[in-house]
Amino acid sequence: MSYVTPGSSDRRRLVTDVREALRDLNIQLSLLNRRFGARAELKDVDWNCVDLLNRYGPLTPSALARRAGLHPATVTGVLDRLQRGGWITRERDPDNPDRRAVTIRARKERNAELYQLFSGMNQQMDQICADYTESELELIATFLRRTTSAGDVATRQLEDE
Repeated sequence: MSYVTPGSSDRRRLVTDVREALRDLNIQLSLLNRRFGARAELKDVDWNCVDLLNRYGPLTPSALARRAGLHPATVTGVLDRLQRGGWITRERDPDNPDRRAVTIRARKERNAELYQLFSGMNQQMDQICADYTESELELIATFLRRTTSAGDVATRQLEDE
C-alpha cells in the first residue's frame, strides 16, 4: 500500500475521489432501494422501518421512531401500512400497566421475500469481496462503519440546528 503526504495535492485528490464515490454509491443504493421497494410494495420509509425491526427489533414505536429519525405520528402511519401488508405485528404486554404500550415485531417469515429481491445485489457483493484479502475486507468494513458513524453525527447536528 502506498501513502501520500498529508496535505499533498495527491491526498486531496484521493479524498475527493472517496467522497465522490460515496455520493455515487448513495445515489445507486437509493435507486436500488426504490426499485426494491416497488417490487416489495413498500415505500422507502416503510422498508427502512422493516429493516430496522429485522436488525434491532422488537422495538416500541418510540424506539423505532428514534432509530428511523421519524416523528412518532409518522411512525403510526408507517406501522399501519406495514401491519396491513403483513410485514409486522403489534403486540401488547398484558403485564404493562400502560395498556397502550405496544411492541412491534417484524414478521420473520416474510424475510425470504426480501432476501430473494436482494439476491442479485448480494451475489454482486460476494463477487466483489472475493477480490479482496481478509485484511482488506476488515479495512473496508471499518471505513464503512466509520462513515456510517460520521453520517449519524452529521444527521444529529442538522437536527440540532
